[in-house]
Amino acid sequence: MGFATAAWERAMRIQDVILRALSGQIHWFQAAEILQMTPRNLRRWRERYEQWGYNGLVDQRRCPSKRRVPTAQLEQVLRLYRERYAGFNARHFHDIVRREHGIGLSYSYVKQALQQAGLLPKRRSRGRHRRRREPRACFGEMLHLDGSRHPWLALDPDARQTLITIVDDATSALLYAQLWAQETTRAVMSALAHVLRTDGRPIALYTDRAGWAFYTPRASGPVDPTRITQVGRALKQLGITHIPAYSPQARGRSERMNRTLQGRVVNEFRVAGIRTVVAANRYLRDVYIPQHNATFRRAPRDAATAFAPLGRVDLNAILCQEDARIVAPDNTVLVAGRLLQIERQRGRRTCAGLEVLVRQHLDGAVTVIRPPNQRLAFSVIPSRAPAPAVPARRHGHGRWPKDLVDQVGTFL
Repeated sequence: MGFATAAWERAMRIQDVILRALSGQIHWFQAAEILQMTPRNLRRWRERYEQWGYNGLVDQRRCPSKRRVPTAQLEQVLRLYRERYAGFNARHFHDIVRREHGIGLSYSYVKQALQQAGLLPKRRSRGRHRRRREPRACFGEMLHLDGSRHPWLALDPDARQTLITIVDDATSALLYAQLWAQETTRAVMSALAHVLRTDGRPIALYTDRAGWAFYTPRASGPVDPTRITQVGRALKQLGITHIPAYSPQARGRSERMNRTLQGRVVNEFRVAGIRTVVAANRYLRDVYIPQHNATFRRAPRDAATAFAPLGRVDLNAILCQEDARIVAPDNTVLVAGRLLQIERQRGRRTCAGLEVLVRQHLDGAVTVIRPPNQRLAFSVIPSRAPAPAVPARRHGHGRWPKDLVDQVGTFL
């Protein structure tokens, strides 16, 4: 049986001290102190030495384990991480090598091997103790919506995108994930539209206090319940409770999800050779989200779903930018820099003075509604081209006289 070198060195040291004590060179109490053991334990080692000789001093626990990992397999794991999966966290890398390379090592062993090899840093200790909030009982009882701005495309490090995600509180299922240029009202409404059409209407939505979510009169202060944003108006019409978060700790599940995605998605994009947002969103939809939910999704405490069917709800009329306007005397309405000419309506001589709702939909279409639900026909007036600039002319050794410039400016 092969023992480790340290086991033989320890046996030699114990033999040397025991022989010195047997010869009377040192006392047995001194020998026990040298070996850092109790006199009773030293007496047992002396009996083993007298019965078995030098071999009795070898610590049997220091025999190499029969279940030890072969050196070649350990080198394969370290080489894979160093050459292909650098930057992956331990859990993500363990899932990858087990699924795609057939390596059945335990997570703890892989993590310790990477840390001892200097390829993975050890995590710092966590902050102060906080009580964990129990997840909601039913699937769809509360959803978390958040945006994370990050250089998601490792092959295009100069660009930064915002990943909009929606996560279920009861199951930790990732219901939506897509890259957008900014965390805008249109991006948030598009995410909500996907979940509403796919799963149904949830009970509550939990978000931070971003500008698209709430009006906050004072920085870090409470939200103003009397004023609602476009997203707040849409959620109110859908009957979904909108809950604001007042600290990063309160959004712990969203923050942990963002950290998980930043540790996994960036590396998967790099390994897959993805350089564009279109390809990244396709990968998220077709590959990553199913794998993520297969790994992290858990069963809810209550098997009943809290998602309600939409029924006859017209999402196109709710998830939009809705603004109130007064029709001008020339029967026009200005919205988003475009002038809309209201057509003549049957039974009315003019629409001037009417209060209308102008809706800009997610697909770019615009509708003009007279409450409660009368759609008004209109045409878009093309914008006028800017007037050509007056060329500057020299007069003698200088520019135009100032009085002449003032006259030309007044005329134009």
